[in-house]
Amino acid sequence: MLSPLRNRTYRHLFAAQVIALVGTGLATVALALLAYDLSGPDAGAVLGTALAIKMIAYVGVAPIVAAFADRLPRRAFLVAMDGVRAVIVLLLPFVEQVWQIYLLIFLLQSASASFTPMFQATIPSVLPLERDYTKALSLSRLAYDLENLVSPALAAVLLVVMSFHWLFAGTAVGFALSALLVVSTVLPRAPLGGQAGGVYDRTTRGLRLFLATPRLRGLLALNLAAAAGGAMVIVNSVVYVQSVLGGVAADVALALAVFGAGSMMSALLLPRVLDQLPDRIVVLSSACLLPVGLLVMSAGAPSWPLLLAVWWVLGLGYSAVLTPAGRLLTRSAHPPDRPAVFAAQFALSHACWLITYPLAGWVGAEMGMIAALVVLGGLAGLGVGLAIRLWPAHDPDMVEHVHSDLPADHPHVRGAIPGGLGLKHAHPFVIDDHHRRWPDPPQMR
Repeated sequence: MLSPLRNRTYRHLFAAQVIALVGTGLATVALALLAYDLSGPDAGAVLGTALAIKMIAYVGVAPIVAAFADRLPRRAFLVAMDGVRAVIVLLLPFVEQVWQIYLLIFLLQSASASFTPMFQATIPSVLPLERDYTKALSLSRLAYDLENLVSPALAAVLLVVMSFHWLFAGTAVGFALSALLVVSTVLPRAPLGGQAGGVYDRTTRGLRLFLATPRLRGLLALNLAAAAGGAMVIVNSVVYVQSVLGGVAADVALALAVFGAGSMMSALLLPRVLDQLPDRIVVLSSACLLPVGLLVMSAGAPSWPLLLAVWWVLGLGYSAVLTPAGRLLTRSAHPPDRPAVFAAQFALSHACWLITYPLAGWVGAEMGMIAALVVLGGLAGLGVGLAIRLWPAHDPDMVEHVHSDLPADHPHVRGAIPGGLGLKHAHPFVIDDHHRRWPDPPQMR
């Protein structure tokens, strides 16, 4: 599990990720307190709007940055985005109007939407062996889960001795340390032969490659299922615990911790499981836990044991769906196209959250928790059903296919076998300039 950390470059990048995540967690707590300081009882509306702005930035900015990723020096770009984020969080304590929060959050999350896909697309180049990369994905998932547990606890300790405004300074320090760790690495050069075409073509390339690949269309449906389960936990845990079960704030933290524990267990087990079983079987079977858990809970009498059991199961399924995504993306694109495809996944997955976050809150508030469980369980079930249909059961790397659009002397079809439909050959198949659509099933063996 820890073997990727023997690689010095990855070790420094992973440490940078962990430190930046802890800093981001501190900023989340501080932002909630700042919103309450400015808006009082309306703080929930302010935070909800800030969360929507975050998702809009993620969906809109990531593909634009990815269009120029192959022209940007990786290390300098990552360091610059850390620097931008550090400066922005240092400005947050000085805001006096709610609109200033919204503006700074948009700028902050735009920098994050630029940083994250580039960071994610760099890791496969640092760890070219799939086994090491799979373990790195699990470590990344663990880092996110630990951040959800450690940052609130650390913030609580710090708030005993300082104002919440100083938490923003802690976040800035985290981003600065992250930048120093990235500076200390020697990153592989961006692959040659990057994206061609105009700004529109480059901006939409990742989305076009993503949506033209059957397994990635299945991944998009799975993103919807994961967002449905995650939104129920994140948005409605506080309401279910306090209004339905009569719990207190500490009980909310316990429920979220149980969800995180399930996610961490899944991340720990996945490298070994993925060594033994195909990605499709592991991901789809795990995804089924999401609608089943939500619908079982909707049918049962509200109780603490049921809540904790279902939240743990949802954590298992949630992590098992999201953690292997990087493997699928890496398998589905040439190295020059990886930043664009990772950015497409980043944008599309957050578009799913942009749907499920308000849906979970609105249905829960207007119709109650049982209705929210049923609606989100149904949405998760729809996502799983679409994924089963969109992601073919027969999904080999080597795909036999025919080229009718290339001349016989083209380098790509050297050695291909002439036939009635064109030139036939087989190789690891991805969507690119020579393969603009996936072969029909009769051509696949």
